Amino acid sequence: MFTSVLMIEKALTSADVEFVTSLHGDEEVSFHVLLQPRGDQADRLLRAIDDVALGELDEVPRERDVPEGEAARPFGERALEVSLQALQVAGSSAEGRLIEDHPLDALKGLVDEVGADEVIVLTDPHYVEEFFHRDWASRARHKVGVPVLKLFSHSKA
Repeated sequence: MFTSVLMIEKALTSADVEFVTSLHGDEEVSFHVLLQPRGDQADRLLRAIDDVALGELDEVPRERDVPEGEAARPFGERALEVSLQALQVAGSSAEGRLIEDHPLDALKGLVDEVGADEVIVLTDPHYVEEFFHRDWASRARHKVGVPVLKLFSHSKA
């Protein structure tokens, strides 16, 4: 069985599930999902810049209304639950957990713990972080010791 650690920031869409479950053809895949709820206010500026870069100017003022930190935890728990169920319905083994702090440390620990064959980072585009190679996938490539695949989510949640 192929073991993938899937790092996400929101609930998987049906298109996301279909995409990640079909990456390895007919081979059975076990997913270990890490989800980090929205961060603190420092992330808000980067999200607003990404909205502008994507031409989604209507989203910029709404960034301050999105729950962050501890207030985002219930939304994260629900997104994780929905994602795990969707992966299981698609026929994959799936378990997961929320990331409290230090996402790359949690990722490295989980990769080692489960003997992962790969890491899949599935997020919305984050242009500022990607430009400076500070996004999860770019940083994980230097830390986890297994191949890291970066994918973009199929729709906003």
